[in-house]
Amino acid sequence: MKDKKAKRKSFHWRGSFHRNSFILILAIASIPGLITGLSIYWFAVGKVENELTSIHDSQIEQRAKNIDEEFKYLEYSTSHWAFEPRFSESLQDIDFVKQFTETYDITKTLLLLQGSHSLIKDVDLYIEREKPILFNSEYNVLDEKSKAFYHDTLQTGKKLQWAEYSAENGSEHKTLAFVHSIPATSKEPFGSIIVTIDRYKVLQLLKTLTPYDNGATFLLDGKNEILLSSNSTKDANFVNVLKNELEKHKNSEGSFQLENNKKMYSVSYGQFTRVDSNWTYVSAAPMSSITAPLVLVSRLILIFSFSALILAFVLSWVTSNRLYSPIKRLLNNLGHEDEGLWKRKGKDEFTVIEQQWQMLSQKSDLMQTRLAEQLSQIKSSFVLQLTQGYLYHYREEDLRTRMENYGWNLEGRSFTALELQLTGLSESKVSFSNNDESLVTFTASNIVEELADEIFDQFNVVRFEDLSVGILVIEQHHPSFREKLHLFADKVTQTINEILKMQVTVTISEPTESIKKIPHIFEAVRSGKRFRIFENSNQVIDLQELVRTDNVNHFHYPFAIEKEIIQAIRMGQADEVENLIKPFLQDLTEKGINEINFQQGVIQLYSSIQHEILHSGIHPHDLFEGKNMFEELSQLRDSERILNWFTKDVIRPYLQKLEGRMNLELKRVIEKVVVKIQDSYMDDISLESCADEVGTNPYSLSKAFKQMVGINFIDYLTQLRIDKAKELLIHSDMKINDIAESVGYRHSYFNRIFKKQIGVPPSQYRKLNQDFNQIKAENDG
Repeated sequence: MKDKKAKRKSFHWRGSFHRNSFILILAIASIPGLITGLSIYWFAVGKVENELTSIHDSQIEQRAKNIDEEFKYLEYSTSHWAFEPRFSESLQDIDFVKQFTETYDITKTLLLLQGSHSLIKDVDLYIEREKPILFNSEYNVLDEKSKAFYHDTLQTGKKLQWAEYSAENGSEHKTLAFVHSIPATSKEPFGSIIVTIDRYKVLQLLKTLTPYDNGATFLLDGKNEILLSSNSTKDANFVNVLKNELEKHKNSEGSFQLENNKKMYSVSYGQFTRVDSNWTYVSAAPMSSITAPLVLVSRLILIFSFSALILAFVLSWVTSNRLYSPIKRLLNNLGHEDEGLWKRKGKDEFTVIEQQWQMLSQKSDLMQTRLAEQLSQIKSSFVLQLTQGYLYHYREEDLRTRMENYGWNLEGRSFTALELQLTGLSESKVSFSNNDESLVTFTASNIVEELADEIFDQFNVVRFEDLSVGILVIEQHHPSFREKLHLFADKVTQTINEILKMQVTVTISEPTESIKKIPHIFEAVRSGKRFRIFENSNQVIDLQELVRTDNVNHFHYPFAIEKEIIQAIRMGQADEVENLIKPFLQDLTEKGINEINFQQGVIQLYSSIQHEILHSGIHPHDLFEGKNMFEELSQLRDSERILNWFTKDVIRPYLQKLEGRMNLELKRVIEKVVVKIQDSYMDDISLESCADEVGTNPYSLSKAFKQMVGINFIDYLTQLRIDKAKELLIHSDMKINDIAESVGYRHSYFNRIFKKQIGVPPSQYRKLNQDFNQIKAENDG
């Protein structure tokens, strides 16, 4: 039962378009075939039917002529024999008994005449005497009773005539006989030649006028009496019906149609001209027999037409489904409303698609607007992390892919870092206080962004919140590019001088094509701005020109790589540390540094690592088993040995020690930090201060805190402060400034962080809860 329901369900119309398309395709496929089939059936079949009837009439006419020719030939042949000398007047005087030879010759002649035509059954010679004589196969003397027929033929006065008689006495069926008087030239004949027609053969010949079964044929004499008839129908009275109907037609020949017993007959009639009268032949054949070939053709046409209609239906169904399948997939992909619902509303598929498309377009436009609003912040956040080295562990390809996804075009582009350092805040003629560094930096960044948009195709501005603004410029590197950078430096300097009344030091880095080196070029511009003349004036420092003019033995220390090494140590990535120490050593040597400065560089690196070890709560004396690590390092003269020493003797022992210790102290440390946060959330508490208090480094603490608590340190602290602030906003009358200070925030920052977390400012949150409590109280009252 379920299968039947499922089957019925699978054949329902999926929509008005599906139904209409099927009907249209079916009409296109069926109408030409139907028109052709009907045209063939009504016009061609009707024409063929008329043609068959005409052919039938022609055949009947031709066969009637053949029968007439047979009778004429018999008449001519008999007349020819009648003029033979043997049948002259001498016959009257012959004694046929005595002159037996003559008798034999006459008998032989009659036999020859009998065999001269297929329709002749017998040939008799009658001689009227006192004792009449009849010759057939032998000589006979007729008695009075038998000579009546022969005598009557002589009394008619006709030399040639057709007559009916029974050749055998007592026979019910009469036959035709052709009688020719002899002598042929005598006006007073004394005898006659009687040619008896074979009734069976004549009937067979007559039946050729009706070549079909269930027909009828008959022959009428001049008196309209039936001479011969053949009726193969089941109606014994059919011949009389035909005879009566024939009397209504006055023409000597023709055809007409007659309906008898709910059956249609084609009737043809005509006349035979005989020597003594005119005979009329009548042939009736059933129309079904005449048009029998046409019935088969008609049925074939109907079968083919019906088959073509079924095929057109199937093909139309398949075609409509194939045409509808993309629309169905589109409806499914658009996530349209319930099929039955939009059908009941009178909608078609394209109306639904249009509505869904408009809705998706509106959502897409909304998402595009929101994305455009957020993309600038996302790009700025990404560049800030990139410039500060937080993304060093990403591969070059991954960073390039991320930047391209954010909308940057990096094909054939290079990266250049600029940093603008503002000076003279205390001497500015604009009313800025020393606490307005953030406002000044924000204003300067807006100025820089507007001017950069006029000159560069791709760039991103980074605020450092220390009266400095960084710019990452992404441009194709060509000779005029440095001129464009200097033009930008001049314009931004002039604009800031006019608006903020402060001086600007612009530091321009060397270009690089590697995203991984972007932190290095930003570190370079931060270090490079120390080359400015220590006076309050506008300056442009191009590090590319500075490198060419600087002393090759000038000390260079790769701070950016050192920062990456320390970060990798904090993350416990021993292999990454090894991969970073190698370029660190290469960077020291590539600057043409001498050995003393090289030693100072690697010692400085070890000192930084040792500082990190101490910060994690592990004493170097215990870790390195009392070895003097500075002395060991100073004895090394080979870069490869120094690399192995750092990785095997310093980094790996430390990371192994730290990993074993972390699991034991993790729970105790985090519990202590959580208690510290809950007790001192209103104070200026930070990850670094908590790390110092529990004796570990900030990275390890942050990682452990996230692992144990489930969220990071800052989010936990922020959530706790906001929860406390919400309680005070609802259950106290404290001012918002006081609430902000009581939970450890400045007023302005408290408003921003509260709105970010809750969605509304603190004042609105308090008002909403007061209104809610008031409404609740009124309802309770």
